[in-house]
Amino acid sequence: MRMTKIGLGVLAVVLVASIAEAQDRPASPRGQASTQVGGSFNDEGRYSGGNWIEITYGRPILRGRNGQMFGEGDDYATRIYAGAPIWRVGADVTTRINTEADLVFDGKSLAAGEYSMFIDLSADGWTLVFSNLGAKQSFREETPNAVWGGYGYTTDLDALRAEMTISEHPVSADQLIITFTDMSQQGGNLTVWWDTKIATIPFQVAN
Repeated sequence: MRMTKIGLGVLAVVLVASIAEAQDRPASPRGQASTQVGGSFNDEGRYSGGNWIEITYGRPILRGRNGQMFGEGDDYATRIYAGAPIWRVGADVTTRINTEADLVFDGKSLAAGEYSMFIDLSADGWTLVFSNLGAKQSFREETPNAVWGGYGYTTDLDALRAEMTISEHPVSADQLIITFTDMSQQGGNLTVWWDTKIATIPFQVAN
C-alpha cells in the first residue's frame, strides 16, 4: 500500500517528537526511595498508623567510570564535588528527605519535616548531613537560604550531622542508589551505593 502525503507527514511528526524526547531525557534521571515506619498490620492484613519517609534525588550514571568516582589521596571526592564544598548525594536538584516521623541518627534527633541531604566526603570517613537549606530548582534561581546541588552550602543551617559506615563492594553500581535496608517498624538503615562504595547509617523512630 502506497503511503499518502498525509501519512508521511504524520510519520515525520512522530519521528521528530521521538527524537526530541530522547534528546530532552536528563543525564541523571530522578529517583525516589520510600519506606513506612511505626505502623502495624491488623487481622485483615491492612497496614495502618505508619509514617512515611521519602527521599527524592537525581541518579547519576557511571558511564564507564567504574572505580574512578571517589578518587584517592588529595584528589578524594574532587570529581564528585565538582567545585562545591559538599556532595548533594545525587545530581542536579539538591537531594531532599521528607520524614513524617521524628528520627534518631547516632543518638541525635531529627524532627519530622523536610530537609536537604548531603554527605561530607573524606578518605577518612563520610558524614551524613541534614540541613534546613532549601533546594533551588535551577542554578540561576535566586532564593534565600536555598542551594543548587551543594553549591553555596554552609553549615549554618545544619539540623544534624552523623558518621556513616563505608564498605567496598565487589560489584559496581552503575547508577546511584539511595535506599532503606534491614528495615523494621522501629527503624533500619539509610543506605547509599554508587560505584563500589556502600555507605550506611542506622536510624530509629523516636519514642
